[in-house]
Amino acid sequence: MKSIGLYVKQDEEALRKADALEKWLNSENISVIRAQSYSPDDPGNKNTVVNKSAPKELFCVFVLGGDGTFLSASRWVGQYNIPLIGVKFGEVGFLAETAGEKLFSAARRVLENDYVIEERSRLLVKVIREEKEITRETVLNDVVINKGALARLADIETYINDHYLTTYRSDGLIVASPTGSTAYSLAAGGPIMHPEVQGIIINPICPFTLTNRCMILPNTVQIKIRLVEKTTDIFITFDGQKVIEISDKDTILISKSPHPVKIISFPDQNYFDILKTKLRWSGGRI
Repeated sequence: MKSIGLYVKQDEEALRKADALEKWLNSENISVIRAQSYSPDDPGNKNTVVNKSAPKELFCVFVLGGDGTFLSASRWVGQYNIPLIGVKFGEVGFLAETAGEKLFSAARRVLENDYVIEERSRLLVKVIREEKEITRETVLNDVVINKGALARLADIETYINDHYLTTYRSDGLIVASPTGSTAYSLAAGGPIMHPEVQGIIINPICPFTLTNRCMILPNTVQIKIRLVEKTTDIFITFDGQKVIEISDKDTILISKSPHPVKIISFPDQNYFDILKTKLRWSGGRI
């Protein structure tokens, strides 16, 4: 018997669809493992039971929600090679392969093996404090260093493979994967990278020096980041899912993760058509 995961946003419509999909999958002799998404900003999180890691034997996971739910689901599957398929119930849905109204037809195609697998690279982020690793996170979209509401400009020393690059004086710094290029980095003026491009974006947020512009680096490099001494009220955020405060005592190391995310897509879907739709571009000649 196949076992399929349902990772569901806490949304009335998404939960209703998940219930119907679970019932249908059971009728197809498929067992279902449910997990719930939650917002990191939800004040009720202290009462929420954190999901355990996904069972590694799952055939795939249907993610019912928006991009935030998908990012949360990618953390749930962790290092396991479990493919995810996004079903849009959120506001943006760059990571969604289909919409809620097409859920059952998409599920049928998955069961009939009418799909392809795409691999999306992730970033491995380590925070070192006094020679001890205090945090290790794998992100699909981005890692963001930003200042608190009352802080001055952040002074962020940046090294590439231990070679000093520059000290960004800015509101913060975004390090993004190709998948994350259409998220916060895009809003901060960064480029769009096709998911198959093997690169890492490093993008300062509102830099004081206007010539400090976004860069695309090969994903074979290691990025090392430190705060200048006495820089305070600075935070690091992982995929918008987890945040910790950092100081000049910390070193952040960022590199390509050895564990990409596998995403289910359909052969008749075109990346550029999806991109134009999400960004509301014109599809024809002027």
